Amino acid sequence: MEQHRTRPAQYGPRRSGAPLPAQGRGGAAAARPPMGRVAGRPVGRPGQPARPAPGAGSPVARIVRALRGMPNPRLTGLGSGLFCAAVMTLLGFLDGLLFGASLTVYGVLFVPVSLLTALWVRRGDLLTAPVVVPIAFAVGLVPVAESGDGLGGRLMGLVTALATEAGWLYGGTLVAGSAVIVRRIRLVRRRAAARNRPPA
Repeated sequence: MEQHRTRPAQYGPRRSGAPLPAQGRGGAAAARPPMGRVAGRPVGRPGQPARPAPGAGSPVARIVRALRGMPNPRLTGLGSGLFCAAVMTLLGFLDGLLFGASLTVYGVLFVPVSLLTALWVRRGDLLTAPVVVPIAFAVGLVPVAESGDGLGGRLMGLVTALATEAGWLYGGTLVAGSAVIVRRIRLVRRRAAARNRPPA
């Protein structure tokens, strides 16, 4: 006679083979993201200083920021001539008071003034900068040049100073002309790029 085996009933809740959720396995510790990542983005460890951006403290970056912070006026051709002549005349008087009318000091100061004149003139009057800087050099040289008796002596002193300081005169004019050429090339390239840009 065949006997059927009967499995004894198991008391208590029946456990299924499905895995428990994260809250059941580890609670809040399992749901916590790993250190170093918050919402999918890596973050620095506590106590680790933030690294500065590359090049933020380099000398070149500081010079660029200083140049951008300088005033950037746009002078007309006449305005650039008046600016250069006024500055050189003022520097000539200061040279006579502080350095005993040194022509070398006056020539050295003429170079940065020529550069500023070429950089601050507006785009439509770029070609006037190399013309006005030699005139301003001669105007500012009046209080520095040696003066003789009368008008003739003063003119002779001015001509002598121009002849002896011709190197600084040519140097400042060359600096102004070079700056004007660079600005002109950049302006032409910018216009060509804007002309070749496809319409939106």
